[in-house]
Amino acid sequence: ENLPPTGDNDVKVQVRACALSWIDTKLLSEIKLEKELLPVGREISGVVLEVGRKVTFFQPDDEVVGILPLDSEEPGLCEVILVHEHYLVRKPEKVCWVEAAGTVRDGVRAYTALHYLSQVSPGKTVLVMDGGSPFGTIAIQLAQHRGAKVISTAYSLEDKQYLERLRAPVARVIDVSNGKIDVAESCLEETGGLGVDIVLDAGVKLYSAEDESTSKSQLLPHKHDIITLLGVGGHWITTEKNLQLDPPDSHSLFLKGATVSFLNDEIWNLSNIQQGKYLYILLMIPILEDTMEKLSSRIFRPQLDEPIPLYEAKVSMEIVQKNQARKRQVIQF
Repeated sequence: ENLPPTGDNDVKVQVRACALSWIDTKLLSEIKLEKELLPVGREISGVVLEVGRKVTFFQPDDEVVGILPLDSEEPGLCEVILVHEHYLVRKPEKVCWVEAAGTVRDGVRAYTALHYLSQVSPGKTVLVMDGGSPFGTIAIQLAQHRGAKVISTAYSLEDKQYLERLRAPVARVIDVSNGKIDVAESCLEETGGLGVDIVLDAGVKLYSAEDESTSKSQLLPHKHDIITLLGVGGHWITTEKNLQLDPPDSHSLFLKGATVSFLNDEIWNLSNIQQGKYLYILLMIPILEDTMEKLSSRIFRPQLDEPIPLYEAKVSMEIVQKNQARKRQVIQF
């Protein structure tokens, strides 16, 4: 209600689906974007209703998908929204609204990790931790499409069965749910002792077992295990923002010529305003377009929950914010 007039570069979109993602309130606080009420839902798909006079990429009735910027004042979880044209791409006709909104963020994360941070290529071996998660699923499929051999960990019997049923089979599924399987040993066995070329973690244990309290942390590998299973010249892509490497850890990485990179979901949004917009246009838009193309050709088959009606959005968002959702939650209008 009461939308402002459409700006020169704005696109007015009727939202058809909006995915719910965890809100990093600490990050927003650090970059001075935290406020009392935060907009919810940034991954959207919908139909163009109106375009500003300087918009060149879209026209009314186009079907689009995109990710709203971090500093967006408006939530994606509403019926009509104004979006700068640079944050949208065309949605392929074959892709439904829910799949488009539900895959776009994981596609960006997977490309960031496997293309920009580690350059996955044919013949390389990739370990994807928690491959049964929505992000893990897309990362596995992208790595396989690039010709890599994929090993994955499963956090439950259900995840293990899901991974074993993937159209392109995973080379090895390591079930860590009972805590008895040594991930490093399994990976070294699978690679003939050479180690893996790329590790994409889902968090790591930073301390000894008695210091880790949550049940999920018990399923995570220790940082020493990841360093052990890395091959010469390997890349460790971590989602652990508080990773602490001790001198012996650094020495082991040095001996292997290995690298550690941090997977930050918002990397394209965190540059200064001008450079950030340039990076978004130059790098992010091709990623979004390629993600949609792979979704259209069924190279990407996302892990989505059943579409959720708008009146259940509050309950679903609470589950997402508590990190209790095992499939991507998408609100359908």
